[in-house]
Amino acid sequence: MKLSIGGPLKMIFRPWVEGLENVPAEGAAILASNHLSFSDSFFLPSVLDRKVTFIAKAEYFTTPGVKGRLTAAFFKGVGQLPVDRSGARGAGEAAVRSGMEVLERGELFGIYPEGTRSPDGRLYRGKPGGLARVALATGAPVIPVAMIDTEKIQPPGQVMPKIMRPGIRIGKPLDFSRYQGMEHDRFVLRAVTDEVMYEIMKLSGQEYVDMYATAAKRQIADAAKAEKEAEKAARAALAQAEKDQAEKEKAEGQ
Repeated sequence: MKLSIGGPLKMIFRPWVEGLENVPAEGAAILASNHLSFSDSFFLPSVLDRKVTFIAKAEYFTTPGVKGRLTAAFFKGVGQLPVDRSGARGAGEAAVRSGMEVLERGELFGIYPEGTRSPDGRLYRGKPGGLARVALATGAPVIPVAMIDTEKIQPPGQVMPKIMRPGIRIGKPLDFSRYQGMEHDRFVLRAVTDEVMYEIMKLSGQEYVDMYATAAKRQIADAAKAEKEAEKAARAALAQAEKDQAEKEKAEGQ
């Protein structure tokens, strides 16, 4: 990935980086990042000397057809791990297992605490199921990461990416050893997650929203659907009014 994608990414987009010294040269660590774009999982590893393993939704690995097979091969080739997000606790449990396996090998594990991409560029509440449990179960330090402006490179619906310089800010490692052995305490999990999200907010400068991004996406989709239905009803009412007016004028003419 670093040779085939990382090199061209750095040459074309020239991402700027702050805090590279905060990533250890060896040993296990968790990179917890905000999530603005599909490209986040490529820009961050491209600027690091070490391999970073992220988790990716299982749909990237199971989509049928030629395109699906090529997508699956690509994600496997760059070291992504599939996670089945179905079920109430499916994603959290899968993230914990995957993260622990990566960290036990002394590698870097990348995770997006928000659980999905931000729908509007703001920072949303972190989900405690994966990040906090992995950190407490393994004792690995958590390194907060802020991706800057990656969502502007290729907004939804735009085919060709915009050539611009995204940024990456890497914060100092966070030590949660004081909570060791408390990975099943939901209050501790929430406290750990909120502390990480606060550090990401400081690095990114994003507005923080105290709700899950998945809920925000549903609200946005529902609002868009309601607006579309309102526009449809308005057009229908206008058409009916024009029809009634035409019939009235015709009757008056007779």
